[in-house]
Amino acid sequence: MIFAQSKIEKSIVIIVYWFGKFPWYYHYFLHSCRYNPTVDFIIISDNQSVTHLPKNVYFIKKSPEEIRQLASKNLEYNVTLEPQPYKFCDFRPAFGVVFQDYIKDYTFWGHGDLDIIFGNIRNFITDEILDKFDVISLRHDYLSSWFTLYRNNIKINYLYKQSRDYQRVFANSTYYNFDETNFTFKEFSDGHPYFQITSEIESMTHLIKRLSEENYIKAYFDLHAIEGITGNIEWSKGQLIYKDKYEFILYHLLELKRIFKPKTITKKIPQTFYIDHNKINF
Repeated sequence: MIFAQSKIEKSIVIIVYWFGKFPWYYHYFLHSCRYNPTVDFIIISDNQSVTHLPKNVYFIKKSPEEIRQLASKNLEYNVTLEPQPYKFCDFRPAFGVVFQDYIKDYTFWGHGDLDIIFGNIRNFITDEILDKFDVISLRHDYLSSWFTLYRNNIKINYLYKQSRDYQRVFANSTYYNFDETNFTFKEFSDGHPYFQITSEIESMTHLIKRLSEENYIKAYFDLHAIEGITGNIEWSKGQLIYKDKYEFILYHLLELKRIFKPKTITKKIPQTFYIDHNKINF
């Protein structure tokens, strides 16, 4: 199965997986995907039925066990996903291999999350950036689980194997936060160089920064996302504006979703809404 609906020369697909009932913010995610028609999204989930998807969002129904079998086959490794399903986060850097049959026609693939509201992705991820860089992060300090892009070729799809610890990560049930920093977020945020940051395993951030320094790849790190309880965010017709002044690619609802618990799920979302410090307003 190959998607790549849009005939964009430098095509992008974002892979998201979710097991269980979709959360309330799922509809905001889909709504913002609809306003990025030149980017495709694949949602892999065990949900029984999914309807009213935007044309650029594709749904693949798979159980955790089916995912485990697919990953084991394509990685040629006996994959464990216990404790399910969060352990699968450690396999995100290998999605280019695990889901190779779904992404063959894309220039870049990426991994993401549902707790995201996108602005205009292509306003930032330009052809110039896609030409120049192999790995693209929307943070200036480390790779994020909620949005990282990888060039879709053999060299980059197998980068994870250059971590000295990838076999350990894949072989047991411990969650290592391999796709990000192995929980050394603060050290990277504080600006320490990767080689001074001690961790249990060599995470993808450690690895990408090392390979970039060695000129083996070119990696892009810049701040294009909003996190935290900031308020003062307007989403309007596919643009995400902070304080009426700054445009961003996305807002990560990591903290807001813990505070905002809507009693009813909003499926019909307007062309303009506002993200306050503790809720979303129309």
